[in-house]
Amino acid sequence: MLADEEHEFASALGTYMHGQCISDLKVWTSHMKRTIQTAEALGVPYEQWKALNEIDAGVCEDMTYEEIQEHYPEEFALRDQDKYRYRYPKGESYEDLVQRLEPVIMELERQENVLVICHQAVMRCLLAYFLNKTAHELPYLKCPLHTVLKLTPVAYGCKVESVFLNVEAVNTHRDKPVNVDVDREPAEALETVPDHI
Repeated sequence: MLADEEHEFASALGTYMHGQCISDLKVWTSHMKRTIQTAEALGVPYEQWKALNEIDAGVCEDMTYEEIQEHYPEEFALRDQDKYRYRYPKGESYEDLVQRLEPVIMELERQENVLVICHQAVMRCLLAYFLNKTAHELPYLKCPLHTVLKLTPVAYGCKVESVFLNVEAVNTHRDKPVNVDVDREPAEALETVPDHI
């Protein structure tokens, strides 16, 4: 079930998209419940892509940054050292996710007017591809919640327009900490964790 803010976002997204009057709009979601429920709230047909599922955090799934630091401090530091290539125990890396998304990206290149309802790590990968960002930049791209990121092809790339739908959302962006050593103090490891967490 969607949380209150997610219901509000789904409604605001529906209003925004209907106002765009796109007759040939395609809607793609992951296989995860939140994206499917958001698409269902739009009242339009949608296609599910397993490749659009959020990055698999393995043993750290559903844990906060603080919990990962407490239970897996070495893993937390290793991820900070190379966030793109770091693979969660029994999970995925951003590098794995990019490979998983290749068929989606190839199909997006062939399509027009696609609304992709997805998760933040997935959005970072898609943005990195279409905005020609490096593997080092990819994990740190800012993808605000409850925002439409509209990509329009232009010569030699894409133009991105952020459309905030005026739905309250937490900041989940985390910059790379200065100290990424395995033996760092917990406070140093958590210095860039957003206040809401």
